[in-house]
Amino acid sequence: MGTVAFVLIAGIAVGSALGLVFKRNPIHAALFLVVNLGAVAVLYLTLGAEFLAVAQIAVYAGAIMVLFLFAIFVLIPAREETTPDPRRSYRILALPVGAALLGVLGFVVAASVRAQAPPAPAAPDGVEAIARLLFTDYLFPFEVTSVLLLAAMVGALLLSRRREG
Repeated sequence: MGTVAFVLIAGIAVGSALGLVFKRNPIHAALFLVVNLGAVAVLYLTLGAEFLAVAQIAVYAGAIMVLFLFAIFVLIPAREETTPDPRRSYRILALPVGAALLGVLGFVVAASVRAQAPPAPAAPDGVEAIARLLFTDYLFPFEVTSVLLLAAMVGALLLSRRREG
């Protein structure tokens, strides 16, 4: 079952990466990137790296993609839609199909919770171990990275500022 799940998730990741590369519409390409980042997060989950999966979703699929979409919306002028929607029938079917998929997902989660063994005691590795290493052994590189990111942000603001006169 694990191999089938990996092949399915990897297929989604590769397919969304190809969609990202070959789409001409930048908004559609950015949405394919969101799907790809989500698939990578699921792959992290299959490897048992919960912290990386949550960080992948929160940082990349969340914050970075909002920034990308904001930049796309600001830099590309909107086109007015004058023709009828060619995908109207698909959009009408989207809600019931999405509700059915949500129901199947709920059934699978409920079945897996019922069949799951009692949780094992917490292992010493995980988020606590990552935090301990990050704030002890790797504190200096962590702080240097934060200063570099701050300098890059200030530089980007200065470069994007309009000159007066």
